[in-house]
Amino acid sequence: MTAENERLQKQIAFIKEIDKVKSIFRQTYLADGTRKENDAEHSWHIALMAVLLKEYVSEDVDVAKVMTMVLIHDLVEIDAGDTYAYDSEGAKSKREREVKAADRIFGILPEDQGMDFRELWEEFEAYETPDAKYAHLLDNFQPLLLNDASGGRSWNEHGVHKSQIYKRNEKVQETSEEIWNTIQEVVESHIAKGNIIEK
Repeated sequence: MTAENERLQKQIAFIKEIDKVKSIFRQTYLADGTRKENDAEHSWHIALMAVLLKEYVSEDVDVAKVMTMVLIHDLVEIDAGDTYAYDSEGAKSKREREVKAADRIFGILPEDQGMDFRELWEEFEAYETPDAKYAHLLDNFQPLLLNDASGGRSWNEHGVHKSQIYKRNEKVQETSEEIWNTIQEVVESHIAKGNIIEK
């Protein structure tokens, strides 16, 4: 086997492996409320949002980089599973589970690509650069919009509090004042409807 062919085989193995992300279901319902979305659907949705919503971001961002970041950010859930945003118990072991998964999954790729993806994933997790902040904004805003569209169903089922949503989104305002204002409007409307607990 040539080095070029070996590289391609590793890339193909990775492509086949990440197909599993289509079977990782989240706690967020589709907009029509018929079923919960999977990680692949979520990642596709926020990758397109990265293009659509760039005009609302306060700092310069690399949209192509952000798109790649959001497309790979949940691949670790193939091994680690989806940890619900407001699952405080699951959050305790999340980092450990996801690092182990990142080692294995990105390790399938040729070394240079594996390192690039791993660095992007770590940048997303660190939540410090403008690109990572925008990626997180998208990752948080999309389920909020779907919760709104599906009548607050997931919030209601999990007994989610306003304080939990605001804590999760505490950095959004520094990335986009407009998106932050929209989040507040959505949350307040669902408090009024009884889908979010006001505290």
